[in-house]
Amino acid sequence: MGPNDIGGVNIVILLIAIFIIASIFLGVRIVPQSEKHVVERFGRLRVVLGPGINFIVPFLDVVRHRVSVLERQLPNARQDAITADNVLVQVETSVFYRIMEPERTVYRIRDVDAAISTTVAGIVRSEIGTMELDEVQSNRARLISRIRESIEQAVEDWGVEVTRAELLDVNLDAATRAAMLQQLNAERARRATVTEAEGRRRAVELNADAQLYAAEQEAKARRIQADAEAYATGVIAGAIRDNGLEAAQYQVALKQVEALTKVGEGEGRQTILLPAQALDAFRDAFGLLQGRGR
Repeated sequence: MGPNDIGGVNIVILLIAIFIIASIFLGVRIVPQSEKHVVERFGRLRVVLGPGINFIVPFLDVVRHRVSVLERQLPNARQDAITADNVLVQVETSVFYRIMEPERTVYRIRDVDAAISTTVAGIVRSEIGTMELDEVQSNRARLISRIRESIEQAVEDWGVEVTRAELLDVNLDAATRAAMLQQLNAERARRATVTEAEGRRRAVELNADAQLYAAEQEAKARRIQADAEAYATGVIAGAIRDNGLEAAQYQVALKQVEALTKVGEGEGRQTILLPAQALDAFRDAFGLLQGRGR
């Protein structure tokens, strides 16, 4: 074997080695955890490679698309919408999504971000158009849920999962804001008037309850006093029944003396006119008292 033959053999061996190294390099694919690779063979989808070490046929299979499966956020977008009560609002939205099936995303839609943005804008306008302004502001959670469900149904064929859809802000024009402020002030004034009226009504009720309670207590006191007088009358009647007319005369005389004594206890100089029968009352009373004393 001549030198030329040895050189030719070496070149062949070198070429074979280069082919083997290139085959290994092209046939072994290491896919990161955050990606999925779409492999084509002769321009047709063959397989989607997941994270880790993967093997493909060198020179026949080609990694055509490297798709990130991380969650993505679309740029915040503003769009105008008209509510059911014909109020123009400007809505700011934010959407987060993930690519779950790369083979559907790369072969069914050219620009997934633009497609989702356009879809979100149309759905937001449609959903807000079915609600009045008060509902949009008070039931924002329900509106967001309906928007997210509609977006998920619209992007399902693109292999995309919408993880979050938010309404960041709902802005109104100056005229609408002024009208709403006027309405809010009127509502506050109405509530204040109602609260004041409720307070006055409650005060009247409490006052009536207090008067009723006072009347009840007074009635109880009168009943107790009447019972006491009835008891005293019963005792006197018993004494008259037991001791005769003398006991009654004694009580009358005693009361007369006590009354005349109180009249004479007044302060200062005073003139007291007594009827003639008063002297007889004194005499009879002292006589009876003396008789009772014996």
